[in-house]
Amino acid sequence: MQLHFTKMQGAGNDFVVLDGTRSPLELSAAQAQRLADRRFGIGADQILVVEKSATPGVDFRYRIFNSSGDEVEHCGNGARCFVRYVHARGLTDRRRIKVETVNNLLELVLEEDGQVTVDMNRPIFEHARIPFDAAGLVPRREGPAFAGASSEAPAFAGASAPAPGFELWPLAADDGRALGEVAVLSMGNPHAVMRVADVAAAPVATLGPLIERHARFPRRVNAGFVQVLSPTEVNLRVYERGAGETLACGTGACAAVVAGIRLGWLGAHPRRVLVHARGGDLTIEWPADGATVRMTGPAEFVFEGEITL
Repeated sequence: MQLHFTKMQGAGNDFVVLDGTRSPLELSAAQAQRLADRRFGIGADQILVVEKSATPGVDFRYRIFNSSGDEVEHCGNGARCFVRYVHARGLTDRRRIKVETVNNLLELVLEEDGQVTVDMNRPIFEHARIPFDAAGLVPRREGPAFAGASSEAPAFAGASAPAPGFELWPLAADDGRALGEVAVLSMGNPHAVMRVADVAAAPVATLGPLIERHARFPRRVNAGFVQVLSPTEVNLRVYERGAGETLACGTGACAAVVAGIRLGWLGAHPRRVLVHARGGDLTIEWPADGATVRMTGPAEFVFEGEITL
């Protein structure tokens, strides 16, 4: 099979983008792995496939494959590249488009300065929907009261009062060794967020895989390591599910900011946080409890070509 491809990157998170709007394009796991291979293929963190949508009012369908070959639910940096791609290829002239993923509906806006804003939808806290198995664990709660607290939270004196803060859950390795405390949530894909004193010195390469494949996460998890610089600024590294550490992770940045706000680490008005990833900066906004999360950042073309699979 001969494929035309476009290589793109958003804050260093890199993608191979394929056009499936003109004819059906089905990739096997082995073919996705080949495309993502940095020695024998093109090289990418993920493969993005642009497809037509059959849903009224939705512009495109957006499929995402990790470098492992697994199809996954969401990728924020990829979504920004997606909108730049469909504009450049003449697939739409709209600056605001709607795209559907395997489990989500996203609104993407191409800004006048070339940056892209993605409405990442509301964060998910219910453990069954993340999914996260908390059975037998005792969390530590931290942060201010939160009006939208999960019903899974321990009862709070005064039945209708909001639960205080957010849970930090202790994780242990198979040998019983403590791995640390994480906040868990979903941005359409599962995330575990750990606060560290210095993200540059964090043991991402060793601790990341242990969290990613931890038995408490039935569908595995993206492991985020966040260093709080101020109420409006953080450094972040993410060990992504099925991809390893990447230079940036859009959903990971959103998860880190939401967790930080709920835990009281972040949140100075207007709850806009600058996230420094290794590949570039992202701006994350969560204007109010119950609101959707918005992410703004760059998306760039790198090169294009053809490959035989």
